[in-house]
Amino acid sequence: MAQMTMIQAITDALRVELKNDENVLVFGEDVGQNGGVFRATEGLQKEFGEERVFDTPLAESGIGGLAIGLAMEGYRPVPEIQFFGFVYEVIDSISGQMARMRYRSGGTKNAPITIRSPFGGGVHTPELHADSLEGLMAQQPGLKVVIPSTPYDAKGLLISAIRDNDPVIYLEHMKLYRSFRGEVPEGEYTIELGKADVKREGKDVTIVTYGAMVHASLKAAEELEKNGVDVEVVDLRTVSPLDIDTILESVKKTNRVVVVQEAQRQAGIAANVVAEIQERAILHLEAPVLRVAAPDTVYAFSEAEEVWLPNYNDIIEKVNTVMNF
Repeated sequence: MAQMTMIQAITDALRVELKNDENVLVFGEDVGQNGGVFRATEGLQKEFGEERVFDTPLAESGIGGLAIGLAMEGYRPVPEIQFFGFVYEVIDSISGQMARMRYRSGGTKNAPITIRSPFGGGVHTPELHADSLEGLMAQQPGLKVVIPSTPYDAKGLLISAIRDNDPVIYLEHMKLYRSFRGEVPEGEYTIELGKADVKREGKDVTIVTYGAMVHASLKAAEELEKNGVDVEVVDLRTVSPLDIDTILESVKKTNRVVVVQEAQRQAGIAANVVAEIQERAILHLEAPVLRVAAPDTVYAFSEAEEVWLPNYNDIIEKVNTVMNF
């Protein structure tokens, strides 16, 4: 298997699907000749032509409308929103149109649209670029929301998203794009949407998390192990729909849970995970389910984001609290 960064795995997935299905179209701001702001689409226009991989005007609402129209004509659009903080400009197309298409049409029409977009903190971007808005999407029925944490997951999940007949919001954490490499199979493979992955087995406490916080949680788990605490780390991978079965299986084994997200405490999907655990497995709990999250403020300016963002020390503190309850 090849060693790839996450950005390379994403490019590879796009290439696989452009080859696999002539109805797959990739478009967005600067995704053509320039290959996108992070070079996720680098070389694809040259390989597949300007009719398959093309630039759009700087208008997210136009990108959303174009994606809907193409989907209605039998294509599989893969539009890019350059940064997910710009999603407010296209929210009507996503939540008001794409998410309702199958229901509204009585099952006669689908919206096989995969919206790719970078997000996430720790890379000192300007305002509105790093916001974690996955909770906004997860609260809209009819959308699947995917957030990979490794190159292997990134490729398999993106291929599955493009092949899905319903709209998928596919979010890529900027800090993970080139921060490490992982083994990625050549050719095509899929990872089931809506299926979590246990990234680390443990017996004392469960951490449920996703995105960049998977790596912060794994680092915390290594430190906690030195003090005799055996941590299980569950990577949701898909934050809507939640893989409740995998979460509950882990909770029933460890009896203690910490839910970790980068988003603000009132945002993200941690509160929903906590509620599901409390409703379905409260008799298995030996301590309250705690959360690690950012403060309930707008995203901090880049000079202060390292203080504002949750980190592995915050995770260690919460895990120790549930262990000592």
